[in-house]
Amino acid sequence: MTRFTILLGGELFRTPRLDRQVAGSRVIAADAGIRHAATLGLMPELWLGDFDSVPVDLDPRFADLPRATFPAEKDRTDGELAIDAALRLGATSLVLVGAFGGARADHAFLHFALALRLAEAGIEVLLSSGRQEALPLLPGSAGFDYEDGMLFSVLAFSELTGLSEQGAKWPLDNVDVPFGSSLTLSNEVRGPLRISLGSGRALLLAHPFPASDF
Repeated sequence: MTRFTILLGGELFRTPRLDRQVAGSRVIAADAGIRHAATLGLMPELWLGDFDSVPVDLDPRFADLPRATFPAEKDRTDGELAIDAALRLGATSLVLVGAFGGARADHAFLHFALALRLAEAGIEVLLSSGRQEALPLLPGSAGFDYEDGMLFSVLAFSELTGLSEQGAKWPLDNVDVPFGSSLTLSNEVRGPLRISLGSGRALLLAHPFPASDF
């Protein structure tokens, strides 16, 4: 497995959990995402974008990084270009750091949609801000190692069929969820969490911060 960390422009909170998730990965920064490199102690092998959001207090260690420059008027975001670059370099697993929050809600939505498309193509994807993280849910069953009491939601991007949630405060057993329903929001982990999905597109949104190792 070849894991790449993609540094995006959204909010970031450094946590031991996030440090473990990016440890040993190759790194690409997308425009303003470069500011997260110093926070996480990472050295990108490539910095790309239109460079319209370069931090004024850029760490001098990153001034001479290899760059790929794109025009400001383009039909793809800097984050999408960074993901494409990682895939060309052989990425089979991606950690999208800074995928939440920030000034652009449209970019956050794109990151969610991209994660689903990539997962359907066989690429492992994790989105994280440190305080919250998201994982695509594919049809089938998967287990998750989260602590009791942690808040989680299933974000549906379509109608869902055959959804089950075991190890939850409010379990579900093979239910169909209409698109736009709030049924799958604001649940809590109670024991080993396992989620099964018959069909549809969804993300698991988890809130592992604060965790026991803080």
